[in-house]
Amino acid sequence: MNSKVRKIPYLAMMIALDVVLSPILRVEGMAPMSSVINILAGVLMGPLYATIMATCCGIIRMMMGIPPLALTGAVFGALLAGLGARWVHSIYGSIVGEIIGTGIIGSLLSYPVMVLFTGTKTDLYWLLYTPRFLGATFIGAVAA
Repeated sequence: MNSKVRKIPYLAMMIALDVVLSPILRVEGMAPMSSVINILAGVLMGPLYATIMATCCGIIRMMMGIPPLALTGAVFGALLAGLGARWVHSIYGSIVGEIIGTGIIGSLLSYPVMVLFTGTKTDLYWLLYTPRFLGATFIGAVAA
């Protein structure tokens, strides 16, 4: 079977697993299963399909009433997880990419998104989401 054709069922399966497992297996304010799925998607499918998967999952979760943090964190983590897996040729590169993408970049970009989403600028600061995002990615990295 063609490798591009093989990635489509993986993509559908990863989206389904992420949407179903992330709300169930979570710590308050963290979604470590999303990090597990991002890491596995980066290894199995590469950066493009992992990013598509994370975007679809984030949009579905937003339709379920979860704030856009699901989208801002997961997309960068999935992209860098796929790139890390491709560069290092191991799951460890994917783990490092997920930690940098979701834990650092995604958490920093979540602040302006939430200011736009809520319409209020409070005394929140840029690193507000970083501890929770990093915690979720470390838990997800250990689980992966």
